[in-house]
Amino acid sequence: MQDFDHLFSGFSSIKVAVIGDVMLDTYWWGNVERISPEAPVPVVVLDEKELRIGGAGNVALNTVALGAPTVLFSVIGNDDDGRGLISLLEKNNISTNRIVVSDDRITTNKTRIISRNQHMLRLDAEMTKDITATEQSLLLKSFTEFVEIEKPAVVIFEDYNKGVLTEPVIQQLLAICKENNIVTTVDPKRKNFFCYKGVSIFKPNLKEVKDALNVLLDDVNHAFLEEIHQQLEKQLAHSISLITLSEKGVFYQMGNGSQIIPTHVRNIADVSGAGDTVIAVASLVYATAKDIALSAAMANIAGGLVCEEVGTVAINKDKLLHECKLLLK
Repeated sequence: MQDFDHLFSGFSSIKVAVIGDVMLDTYWWGNVERISPEAPVPVVVLDEKELRIGGAGNVALNTVALGAPTVLFSVIGNDDDGRGLISLLEKNNISTNRIVVSDDRITTNKTRIISRNQHMLRLDAEMTKDITATEQSLLLKSFTEFVEIEKPAVVIFEDYNKGVLTEPVIQQLLAICKENNIVTTVDPKRKNFFCYKGVSIFKPNLKEVKDALNVLLDDVNHAFLEEIHQQLEKQLAHSISLITLSEKGVFYQMGNGSQIIPTHVRNIADVSGAGDTVIAVASLVYATAKDIALSAAMANIAGGLVCEEVGTVAINKDKLLHECKLLLK
Protein backbone atom coordinates (compact mmCIF):
# COMPACT_ATOMS: atom_id res chain seq x y z
CA MET A 1 0.00 0.00 0.00
CA GLN A 2 1.34 3.43 -0.96
CA ASP A 3 2.49 5.62 1.93
CA PHE A 4 1.20 8.96 0.65
CA ASP A 5 2.37 10.91 3.69
CA HIS A 6 5.93 9.78 3.04
CA LEU A 7 5.62 10.44 -0.70
CA PHE A 8 4.32 13.98 -0.19
CA SER A 9 6.95 14.81 2.41
CA GLY A 10 9.62 13.76 -0.11
CA PHE A 11 8.59 16.47 -2.57
CA SER A 12 10.55 19.07 -0.61
CA SER A 13 13.82 17.39 -1.63
CA ILE A 14 13.01 17.34 -5.37
CA LYS A 15 14.52 20.30 -7.24
CA VAL A 16 12.43 21.33 -10.24
CA ALA A 17 13.16 23.51 -13.26
CA VAL A 18 10.27 24.75 -15.40
CA ILE A 19 11.12 26.14 -18.85
CA GLY A 20 8.73 27.79 -21.26
CA ASP A 21 6.26 30.54 -21.97
CA VAL A 22 5.28 32.36 -18.81
CA MET A 23 2.35 34.77 -18.78
CA LEU A 24 0.15 36.97 -16.67
CA ASP A 25 -3.51 36.04 -16.28
CA THR A 26 -5.70 39.07 -15.56
CA TYR A 27 -9.25 38.50 -14.32
CA TRP A 28 -11.93 41.17 -14.41
CA TRP A 29 -14.97 40.09 -12.40
CA GLY A 30 -18.31 41.84 -12.78
CA ASN A 31 -22.05 41.60 -13.36
CA VAL A 32 -24.14 41.85 -16.50
CA GLU A 33 -27.58 43.39 -16.16
CA ARG A 34 -28.15 44.98 -19.56
CA ILE A 35 -27.14 45.12 -23.21
CA SER A 36 -25.21 48.13 -24.49
CA PRO A 37 -27.26 50.69 -26.47
CA GLU A 38 -24.16 51.27 -28.63
CA ALA A 39 -23.86 47.70 -29.91
CA PRO A 40 -25.48 44.29 -29.20
CA VAL A 41 -22.98 43.37 -26.49
CA PRO A 42 -23.39 42.86 -22.74
CA VAL A 43 -22.32 45.65 -20.38
CA VAL A 44 -20.11 44.26 -17.61
CA VAL A 45 -20.10 46.35 -14.44
CA LEU A 46 -16.65 45.76 -12.98
CA ASP A 47 -16.46 44.65 -9.35
CA GLU A 48 -12.95 43.30 -8.94
CA LYS A 49 -9.61 42.87 -10.72
CA GLU A 50 -7.20 40.03 -10.00
CA LEU A 51 -3.76 39.09 -11.33
CA ARG A 52 -2.68 35.44 -11.46
CA ILE A 53 0.32 33.52 -12.74
CA GLY A 54 -0.23 31.70 -16.03
CA GLY A 55 1.46 29.46 -18.58
CA ALA A 56 4.74 27.93 -17.45
CA GLY A 57 4.42 30.04 -14.31
CA ASN A 58 1.30 28.11 -13.36
CA VAL A 59 3.19 24.83 -13.69
CA ALA A 60 5.81 26.23 -11.31
CA LEU A 61 3.04 27.42 -8.99
CA ASN A 62 1.76 23.84 -8.80
CA THR A 63 5.14 22.26 -8.03
CA VAL A 64 5.80 24.88 -5.36
CA ALA A 65 2.34 24.26 -3.90
CA LEU A 66 3.38 20.64 -3.44
CA GLY A 67 6.54 21.72 -1.61
CA ALA A 68 9.17 21.33 -4.33
CA PRO A 69 11.79 24.11 -4.70
CA THR A 70 11.25 25.43 -8.23
CA VAL A 71 13.21 27.66 -10.61
CA LEU A 72 11.52 29.22 -13.63
CA PHE A 73 13.29 29.81 -16.97
CA SER A 74 11.66 32.09 -19.51
CA VAL A 75 11.92 35.33 -21.46
CA ILE A 76 9.57 38.24 -20.69
CA GLY A 77 9.28 41.88 -21.66
CA ASN A 78 10.81 44.84 -19.86
CA ASP A 79 7.36 46.27 -19.10
CA ASP A 80 4.83 46.80 -16.33
CA ASP A 81 3.22 43.41 -16.92
CA GLY A 82 6.63 41.75 -16.66
CA ARG A 83 7.43 43.53 -13.42
CA GLY A 84 4.02 42.63 -12.03
CA LEU A 85 4.56 39.01 -13.02
CA ILE A 86 8.00 38.86 -11.38
CA SER A 87 6.50 40.29 -8.19
CA LEU A 88 3.72 37.67 -8.20
CA LEU A 89 6.17 34.83 -8.81
CA GLU A 90 8.43 35.94 -5.97
CA LYS A 91 5.46 36.28 -3.59
CA ASN A 92 4.67 32.64 -4.38
CA ASN A 93 8.22 31.44 -3.65
CA ILE A 94 9.11 30.74 -7.28
CA SER A 95 12.73 31.58 -8.11
CA THR A 96 12.88 34.22 -10.89
CA ASN A 97 16.59 35.00 -11.09
CA ARG A 98 16.89 32.83 -14.24
CA ILE A 99 14.23 34.73 -16.19
CA VAL A 100 15.59 36.78 -19.09
CA VAL A 101 14.10 40.30 -19.34
CA SER A 102 14.08 41.60 -22.91
CA ASP A 103 13.59 45.09 -24.37
CA ASP A 104 12.51 43.46 -27.63
CA ARG A 105 9.46 41.58 -26.33
CA ILE A 106 6.26 42.22 -24.42
CA THR A 107 5.06 40.10 -21.55
CA THR A 108 2.08 37.92 -22.46
CA ASN A 109 -1.08 39.05 -20.65
CA LYS A 110 -4.39 37.25 -21.07
CA THR A 111 -7.29 39.29 -19.71
CA ARG A 112 -10.49 37.37 -18.97
CA ILE A 113 -13.77 39.18 -18.32
CA ILE A 114 -16.06 37.03 -16.17
CA SER A 115 -19.65 37.48 -15.01
CA ARG A 116 -21.42 34.96 -12.75
CA ASN A 117 -18.65 32.42 -13.35
CA GLN A 118 -19.11 32.68 -17.13
CA HIS A 119 -16.32 33.88 -19.44
CA MET A 120 -17.65 36.83 -21.42
CA LEU A 121 -14.50 37.81 -23.32
CA ARG A 122 -10.72 37.27 -23.44
CA LEU A 123 -8.17 39.86 -24.56
CA ASP A 124 -4.65 38.66 -25.40
CA ALA A 125 -1.60 40.94 -25.46
CA GLU A 126 1.34 38.87 -26.64
CA MET A 127 4.29 38.38 -28.96
CA THR A 128 4.70 34.95 -30.53
CA LYS A 129 7.82 35.29 -32.67
CA ASP A 130 10.83 33.20 -31.64
CA ILE A 131 13.20 34.72 -29.12
CA THR A 132 16.38 36.15 -30.65
CA ALA A 133 19.70 34.32 -30.92
CA THR A 134 21.05 36.49 -28.08
CA GLU A 135 18.09 35.62 -25.84
CA GLN A 136 18.49 31.93 -26.68
CA SER A 137 22.17 32.08 -25.70
CA LEU A 138 21.37 33.79 -22.41
CA LEU A 139 18.71 31.17 -21.61
CA LEU A 140 21.01 28.23 -22.43
CA LYS A 141 23.95 29.70 -20.52
CA SER A 142 21.79 30.25 -17.46
CA PHE A 143 20.35 26.73 -17.63
CA THR A 144 23.79 25.14 -18.00
CA GLU A 145 25.01 26.99 -14.92
CA PHE A 146 21.90 26.00 -12.99
CA VAL A 147 22.29 22.29 -13.78
CA GLU A 148 25.95 22.32 -12.75
CA ILE A 149 25.18 24.02 -9.44
CA GLU A 150 21.73 22.77 -8.43
CA LYS A 151 21.49 19.30 -10.04
CA PRO A 152 17.68 19.33 -10.58
CA ALA A 153 15.76 16.05 -10.48
CA VAL A 154 13.26 17.00 -13.17
CA VAL A 155 12.92 19.60 -15.93
CA ILE A 156 9.44 20.45 -17.19
CA PHE A 157 9.01 21.98 -20.66
CA GLU A 158 5.81 24.04 -20.87
CA ASP A 159 5.30 25.06 -24.50
CA TYR A 160 2.55 27.51 -25.42
CA ASN A 161 3.96 28.43 -28.85
CA LYS A 162 4.86 31.96 -27.67
CA GLY A 163 8.47 31.75 -28.90
CA VAL A 164 10.58 30.89 -25.84
CA LEU A 165 11.01 27.21 -26.71
CA THR A 166 12.60 27.24 -30.16
CA GLU A 167 13.81 24.08 -31.85
CA PRO A 168 17.54 24.77 -31.17
CA VAL A 169 16.79 25.63 -27.53
CA ILE A 170 14.74 22.46 -27.06
CA GLN A 171 17.42 20.24 -28.58
CA GLN A 172 20.24 21.74 -26.52
CA LEU A 173 18.27 21.70 -23.27
CA LEU A 174 17.34 18.04 -23.77
CA ALA A 175 20.97 17.18 -24.53
CA ILE A 176 22.10 18.83 -21.28
CA CYS A 177 19.43 16.93 -19.34
CA LYS A 178 20.34 13.60 -20.94
CA GLU A 179 24.01 14.14 -20.17
CA ASN A 180 23.11 14.76 -16.52
CA ASN A 181 20.49 11.98 -16.19
CA ILE A 182 17.67 14.42 -15.46
CA VAL A 183 14.04 13.38 -15.90
CA THR A 184 12.43 15.50 -18.65
CA THR A 185 8.73 16.04 -19.23
CA VAL A 186 6.88 18.14 -21.78
CA ASP A 187 3.44 19.62 -22.31
CA PRO A 188 3.73 20.25 -26.09
CA LYS A 189 1.93 22.44 -28.59
CA ARG A 190 1.60 22.04 -32.35
CA LYS A 191 4.59 24.08 -33.58
CA ASN A 192 7.31 22.09 -31.79
CA PHE A 193 5.32 18.90 -31.30
CA PHE A 194 7.94 16.52 -32.69
CA CYS A 195 11.02 18.41 -31.47
CA TYR A 196 11.10 16.76 -28.04
CA LYS A 197 13.00 13.65 -29.05
CA GLY A 198 14.10 11.39 -26.19
CA VAL A 199 11.99 13.11 -23.52
CA SER A 200 11.03 11.01 -20.49
CA ILE A 201 7.30 11.88 -20.42
CA PHE A 202 5.41 13.32 -23.40
CA LYS A 203 2.04 14.77 -22.30
CA PRO A 204 -0.23 16.11 -25.05
CA ASN A 205 -4.00 16.23 -24.78
CA LEU A 206 -6.08 14.07 -27.11
CA LYS A 207 -6.93 16.88 -29.54
CA GLU A 208 -3.28 17.92 -29.86
CA VAL A 209 -2.07 14.40 -30.58
CA LYS A 210 -4.86 13.70 -33.10
CA ASP A 211 -4.09 16.95 -34.92
CA ALA A 212 -0.34 16.26 -34.94
CA LEU A 213 -0.75 12.72 -36.28
CA ASN A 214 -3.68 13.67 -38.56
CA VAL A 215 -5.95 11.08 -36.94
CA LEU A 216 -9.69 11.46 -37.51
CA LEU A 217 -11.09 8.51 -35.50
CA ASP A 218 -13.63 9.58 -32.88
CA ASP A 219 -13.97 6.25 -31.05
CA VAL A 220 -11.30 6.59 -28.38
CA ASN A 221 -10.48 3.18 -26.92
CA HIS A 222 -7.50 1.39 -25.43
CA ALA A 223 -6.30 -0.16 -28.69
CA PHE A 224 -6.51 3.20 -30.48
CA LEU A 225 -4.46 4.91 -27.75
CA GLU A 226 -1.82 2.17 -27.82
CA GLU A 227 -1.51 2.74 -31.56
CA ILE A 228 -1.14 6.49 -30.90
CA HIS A 229 1.70 5.75 -28.47
CA GLN A 230 3.47 3.58 -31.04
CA GLN A 231 3.21 6.31 -33.68
CA LEU A 232 4.58 8.88 -31.25
CA GLU A 233 7.39 6.56 -30.17
CA LYS A 234 8.54 6.11 -33.77
CA GLN A 235 9.08 9.85 -34.11
CA LEU A 236 10.12 10.81 -30.58
CA ALA A 237 11.88 7.72 -29.15
CA HIS A 238 10.51 8.87 -25.79
CA SER A 239 9.93 6.72 -22.72
CA ILE A 240 6.34 7.43 -21.67
CA SER A 241 3.18 8.78 -23.29
CA LEU A 242 0.73 10.48 -20.93
CA ILE A 243 -2.34 11.66 -22.86
CA THR A 244 -5.12 13.61 -21.18
CA LEU A 245 -8.59 12.64 -22.42
CA SER A 246 -10.70 15.47 -21.01
CA GLU A 247 -13.78 14.03 -19.27
CA LYS A 248 -12.59 10.46 -20.03
CA GLY A 249 -9.51 10.71 -17.83
CA VAL A 250 -5.90 10.01 -18.78
CA PHE A 251 -4.02 7.33 -20.70
CA TYR A 252 -0.42 6.30 -20.12
CA GLN A 253 1.90 3.84 -21.79
CA MET A 254 5.44 2.83 -20.92
CA GLY A 255 6.86 -0.10 -22.84
CA ASN A 256 4.09 -2.69 -23.08
CA GLY A 257 2.30 -1.45 -19.97
CA SER A 258 -0.65 0.87 -20.54
CA GLN A 259 -3.91 1.94 -18.92
CA ILE A 260 -6.83 4.34 -19.24
CA ILE A 261 -7.54 5.92 -15.86
CA PRO A 262 -11.10 7.31 -15.79
CA THR A 263 -11.97 10.64 -14.19
CA HIS A 264 -13.62 10.88 -10.80
CA VAL A 265 -17.00 12.59 -10.48
CA ARG A 266 -16.53 16.36 -10.08
CA ASN A 267 -18.52 19.59 -10.15
CA ILE A 268 -16.62 21.19 -13.04
CA ALA A 269 -16.44 24.99 -12.87
CA ASP A 270 -13.51 25.81 -15.19
CA VAL A 271 -10.92 23.72 -17.04
CA SER A 272 -8.39 26.59 -17.28
CA GLY A 273 -4.94 25.48 -16.17
CA ALA A 274 -5.87 21.82 -15.62
CA GLY A 275 -3.18 20.68 -18.08
CA ASP A 276 -0.59 22.69 -16.15
CA THR A 277 -1.57 20.89 -12.95
CA VAL A 278 -1.47 17.47 -14.62
CA ILE A 279 2.06 17.91 -16.00
CA ALA A 280 3.29 19.41 -12.70
CA VAL A 281 1.95 16.59 -10.54
CA ALA A 282 2.91 13.79 -12.94
CA SER A 283 6.45 15.19 -13.28
CA LEU A 284 7.00 15.61 -9.57
CA VAL A 285 5.59 12.22 -8.60
CA TYR A 286 7.54 10.43 -11.33
CA ALA A 287 10.78 12.16 -10.33
CA THR A 288 10.14 11.07 -6.74
CA ALA A 289 8.76 7.54 -7.15
CA LYS A 290 9.66 6.51 -10.76
CA ASP A 291 6.18 4.96 -10.98
CA ILE A 292 4.18 6.14 -14.01
CA ALA A 293 0.98 4.35 -12.95
CA LEU A 294 1.00 6.21 -9.65
CA SER A 295 2.04 9.46 -11.35
CA ALA A 296 -0.81 9.26 -13.86
CA ALA A 297 -3.39 8.38 -11.21
CA MET A 298 -2.38 11.26 -8.95
CA ALA A 299 -2.19 13.72 -11.86
CA ASN A 300 -5.68 12.63 -12.92
CA ILE A 301 -7.05 13.43 -9.45
CA ALA A 302 -5.20 16.76 -9.32
CA GLY A 303 -6.50 17.84 -12.73
CA GLY A 304 -10.04 17.17 -11.60
CA LEU A 305 -9.61 19.06 -8.35
CA VAL A 306 -8.47 22.31 -9.98
CA CYS A 307 -11.40 22.14 -12.42
CA GLU A 308 -13.70 22.68 -9.44
CA GLU A 309 -12.33 26.23 -9.11
CA VAL A 310 -12.98 29.21 -11.39
CA GLY A 311 -9.89 30.48 -13.21
CA THR A 312 -6.30 29.30 -13.14
CA VAL A 313 -5.41 27.95 -9.69
CA ALA A 314 -2.68 25.73 -8.26
CA ILE A 315 -3.39 22.38 -6.65
CA ASN A 316 -4.09 22.34 -2.93
CA LYS A 317 -1.59 19.93 -1.38
CA ASP A 318 -3.80 18.91 1.55
CA LYS A 319 -6.80 18.28 -0.69
CA LEU A 320 -4.72 16.21 -3.09
CA LEU A 321 -3.24 14.16 -0.24
CA HIS A 322 -6.71 13.51 1.18
CA GLU A 323 -8.13 12.44 -2.21
CA CYS A 324 -5.16 10.18 -2.98
CA LYS A 325 -5.65 8.39 0.32
CA LEU A 326 -9.39 8.10 -0.39
CA LEU A 327 -9.32 7.09 -4.05
CA LEU A 328 -6.01 5.23 -4.51
CA LYS A 329 -6.26 2.59 -1.83
